[in-house]
Amino acid sequence: MSNADNPAGAGGQSGERTIDSARGAATLPASADLVILGGGIMGLWAAVKAERLGIRTVLVDSGKLGRGTSGGLLGALMPHMPDKWNDKKQFQFDALLSLEDEVGQIEADTGLSCGYRRTGRLIPLPKSHLRAIAFRHSEDAATHWDQAGRRFHWHVADQTPHPGWPDASFCEAGIVHDTFAARVSPRKLTEALGASLNAGRYVTVVEGLTASRIDGASSRVEFADGTSIAFGACIVAAGHQAFPLIEGLSDPLPQPIGQPVKGQAALLRAGADPDLPLLYLNGLYLVPHDNGDIALGSTSEEAFDEPYSTDHQLEDLVAKARALVPSLSNAPVVERWAGLRPKAIDRDPMVGPHPDNANVIALTGGFKVSFGVAHLLAEAALDAVSGRIMPVPASFLLENHLSVASR
Repeated sequence: MSNADNPAGAGGQSGERTIDSARGAATLPASADLVILGGGIMGLWAAVKAERLGIRTVLVDSGKLGRGTSGGLLGALMPHMPDKWNDKKQFQFDALLSLEDEVGQIEADTGLSCGYRRTGRLIPLPKSHLRAIAFRHSEDAATHWDQAGRRFHWHVADQTPHPGWPDASFCEAGIVHDTFAARVSPRKLTEALGASLNAGRYVTVVEGLTASRIDGASSRVEFADGTSIAFGACIVAAGHQAFPLIEGLSDPLPQPIGQPVKGQAALLRAGADPDLPLLYLNGLYLVPHDNGDIALGSTSEEAFDEPYSTDHQLEDLVAKARALVPSLSNAPVVERWAGLRPKAIDRDPMVGPHPDNANVIALTGGFKVSFGVAHLLAEAALDAVSGRIMPVPASFLLENHLSVASR
């Protein structure tokens, strides 16, 4: 599964789009029961759920809500392979299943569309040996994707049910039709979450403040402009910028607990059928959206010079997409986008209290899966705020990532 990915528009400038926030001009109060650092998909869901719980909360973002990595283009919500089932795959399955209702509630509350649709996914099988593997996965899906009164499939077919999507030349051994995958508009979802907060009572949004340090001893966040706020609990959901903030709470580690990974994506003005399934092949995603545009991406670059500029790597993806679907050959690129996703050292999402500062809770590191699991991770973070056990896989816990970084 992939979330939306990255934040710069055509020309490589980050953050041309913002969410109008009625409370965007709010000044920083002296204290709050809960401070959430970061107004991307993780922080927004945490704030929405804190609002529902009636927790006096301040959500602080260094820019505008939803403007960073969460303001990307893709919005692919793709499950892990159904084989070798484990607690991580179960968590993701539960999250992807429940997200449909979560989005429905946000849409009902705000009257805004989030561009969500369970369209499924097509995976071409260009080599003969892949067909036998696909059939094994079909059996796995019959076991593991039949839960909570709903059943999803991993069908293996000889040809695509949508001629030209993809071109038959890529389907030498057939094609997989996964009925579980879905998509969402990253920008519409973050906008709706922001609108939900605007209508609430308990969450104050403060934009344009960059956190520079968390003082665990005094339970205070310090900001780059010299201001600070005292907290009862602090959820650190600032994407890749969360890693150094969390690292600052303890002695220096041999390795960083996470890093930014650059992704590049593009948007084609294609006039496509919005009911088309997602298309995936060898790391390339094609995601049709409600207005007929197709988002494509993304790269995963651990080494880069320009985090918010696009380059030949994106142009290569565009060329591959047009080869995969020749009808896109003349579809113009209307936006090119790049940005940085948070990848934790152990790759899994990072959530949970700091072992030396229990009132500081991590909520980051989703990398490619953030949009599909953020709502459940936010609930887990709020469980930690309340001192409850978090129902997440052990590998997700902050203490696990800290242990890995200590080696």
